[in-house]
Amino acid sequence: MSRPEAVNKILLGLVIVFAFFLRFYKVAEIPPALNWDETSIGYNAYSILKTGRDEWGKLLPVHFKSYGEYKLPAQVYASIPGIAIFGLNGLGVRITPVVYGTLTVLLLFFLARELFKNRWVGLGSAFLLAISPWHIQLTRASFESSFSVFWVTLGVWLFVKGFTNKKYWLLSVIPFVISIYTYNAARVFTPLFLIALFLIYRKEILKNTKTVILGILIFALSMIPLASFVISGEATARLQLVSITDDPGFTLRINEARGATNLPEPLPRLIHNKATHFVYVFAGNYLSHFTPDFLFINGAGHKQHHVQGIGELYAIQAPFILAGLYFLFKKNNKWRWLLTSWLLLAFIPVSVTVDSIPNALRTLLAAIPYQIITALGFYEIFKMLNRKNFLRWAMVAASAIVLVTSFKAYLNNYYNEYPKLYSRDWQYGYKEAVSYIKDNYSNYDLIVFSRTYGEPHMFTLFFLNWNPASYQNDPNLNR
Repeated sequence: MSRPEAVNKILLGLVIVFAFFLRFYKVAEIPPALNWDETSIGYNAYSILKTGRDEWGKLLPVHFKSYGEYKLPAQVYASIPGIAIFGLNGLGVRITPVVYGTLTVLLLFFLARELFKNRWVGLGSAFLLAISPWHIQLTRASFESSFSVFWVTLGVWLFVKGFTNKKYWLLSVIPFVISIYTYNAARVFTPLFLIALFLIYRKEILKNTKTVILGILIFALSMIPLASFVISGEATARLQLVSITDDPGFTLRINEARGATNLPEPLPRLIHNKATHFVYVFAGNYLSHFTPDFLFINGAGHKQHHVQGIGELYAIQAPFILAGLYFLFKKNNKWRWLLTSWLLLAFIPVSVTVDSIPNALRTLLAAIPYQIITALGFYEIFKMLNRKNFLRWAMVAASAIVLVTSFKAYLNNYYNEYPKLYSRDWQYGYKEAVSYIKDNYSNYDLIVFSRTYGEPHMFTLFFLNWNPASYQNDPNLNR
């Protein structure tokens, strides 16, 4: 092993250890409480572990009924080992996203290195994801979105490796399929992305007809368990709650726009209708995710998904993202359309909704190409300044100072301010309330738990470690 390779491996090891530390340190305490989705995922994983059935008594389901919608299964099943080892508690639930969040950082190194045949671009991409506020926030709690990012990244890495060894193309189908079972946004993104990859690289792909046919067959067969879920309408339960067209004000705004125009009939109806209004809202939602405010200044507004007042990306990344895009297309890089289609398609699923726009959770897939493009831009500028040694190292020093300052501010906010300011947004207090009930249960004939602040039944089941078998079979429960 050459010295540069040894140094690179040591640096990669340090990045991975650092990524794990950032996601694991005080993970059971910060975020300040388990939210209702985490307790639902955790208790259903516990129920599967103990009985093989979910909270409703369904045997090994492919979707989990929860709070008026249906969760996809991957996150629940993936949480079983953590709960088996650490118990039904905060660490047991959150260790799973910590692990796959860290593994995503490692995968990104391999992917970026494979794309550009350059270990420094790979290392830079991995480091940026390791310290990314966007990724840290969503891998320190049990969010399904971050699990889908792991599987998509693995799928893309195997797909890219398939250009040198065709067996990897078939292997890539597996993680892409699993991503569809992780999160609703991935159910839209992954098929669109696969179509884009086929169109972009169709000449190479169609040279391997048998591989293509077998891959399509594997993908189609893997979708069978979801077929009844989709046909029944359960798959769209969440979409019906947040989609543009199901918004109660959708029709009202169309009628208001028609009434405000002075144009003669039938122009108001041609200009202001469901189709045009959908396009207008969709475009506004989509473009809101490319604003400096979302990317570099304040980030998303949903307080569970992001530390307020800090961008999803560091501001210092902005010039290097532009440089990375420039060099991607200037050099006619083979992977330019893979990265840009990944980035552009990542914002489509969220754009058909009206809930929390712009949104960090449903767009986390975009964090991966952003880190790669940033690292590429930095590396290309560094290489371009090879005859101007002072400018080269001045750029490195200035970038490092700004990045460290921004990272320090983020950590201070996340560990010191965020838990105090936004504990209510994390449903803080349910654990304490259930603890009080546990200690004082015998003193009362009846205990009433209000639904004003959320869904208390799941917190009760979770924090009392309620026996899943007795809960599933209790005839006195009103479900």
